[in-house]
Formats: sequence, C-alpha cells, structure tokens
Amino acid sequence: MSAWGLNVTIERDTRLAGWFREWKQPLRRYLLKRQRGAAADVDDIAQEVFLRLLRFDRADLVSHPQAYLYKVAANVSVEWSARASSRLQHSAEWLDDLTQVATPEDDAYREETNQQLKAALLTLPARHREILRLHFEEGMTYDQVAARLQLSHRVVKRDLSSAYAALRRLLPDTLLGPHRESTGGSSEEAT
Repeated sequence: MSAWGLNVTIERDTRLAGWFREWKQPLRRYLLKRQRGAAADVDDIAQEVFLRLLRFDRADLVSHPQAYLYKVAANVSVEWSARASSRLQHSAEWLDDLTQVATPEDDAYREETNQQLKAALLTLPARHREILRLHFEEGMTYDQVAARLQLSHRVVKRDLSSAYAALRRLLPDTLLGPHRESTGGSSEEAT
C-alpha cells in the first residue's frame, strides 16, 4: 500500500473512531426506540452498524455523517428483525428436555447399536449404501439423489425400499423397535 493509501486509511479510521465515540450512545437510544425485537440485540445491531462503516472505504464522501449512520442503523435493524422473525420461538422448558445424563450403559448400548448397523449396511450393495448416505446424511430428496447418481426417481425409491427391507431382516427387533412392522419405504412424497 502506498503512503497516500495508508494516510487515507488512517484518516478514515480516525474519522470512524470519532463517529463511534460521538454517536455510540445516541445510536443506542435511537435503536432502542426503533427496535421491535429484544433490547439485548441493540448492542449487536450497533456493532454491526460500525462494522459496516469500517468496510465502507469512501467515508470521506459522506456529508452528513450522523444521518448516514442512522440510515445504516435503520437498514441493519430491519435486516435483524427480518432474521429474528424467521427464527423459531423457544421456551426455557425445552432446555430441560435437552439435558440428558449419559451413563456408561447408554454409551455401550449406543456403540453396540452402531456396530450392528454398520455391519448390516456393509451387506448392502454399494449403490443402496450410497443412496442411503445421500438421503440421510446429506438430506437429499429422492429427485436430488437421482440427479446426483444419474438414476431415475423410481430406481432411487425402489433401491431405498429394498435397502430398508434388507436392514429390517438383518437388524434385531430391539434395534428397530416399532419400525419392524413398516413394510414401505420412506414417507417422502413423490416429487
């Protein structure tokens, strides 16, 4: 970077640091009045505003810095609210359900189950294993799996059904539980 470029960067950063010191509290008050979400998000929104200003390399073109700062803050606040509205609401009681004390017996059972499942999967044809992997590990739909493997939707559905049937025969009842009676493939609708 040239000396002139370094001077411009230092001048810009000094200007932005001044804006931060001068308008941090007024910006927080503005965001608190405007923010429809949690008040705890205000500091995060303010930080995002100043980070965006740091990435803006033409701060010298801004003739009314406070108005520009509030306009950026309004835009970030709207984006933040839009993201927050698409998040799922949760309750503190849900966290109680997440805490689970694992015992050595649970770990041993889980390991034994994994070994049985791996052994059963290895008996399947390679294409069936790959279809299962794409469908369950990568979350692909039948059509996506078909496109990836250059197969038809019908072949993917048939191979998954065959793989399920083979696994039901190979795995013990204790591992399958209520799924043993199921004779069909996945409940995914044809797309």
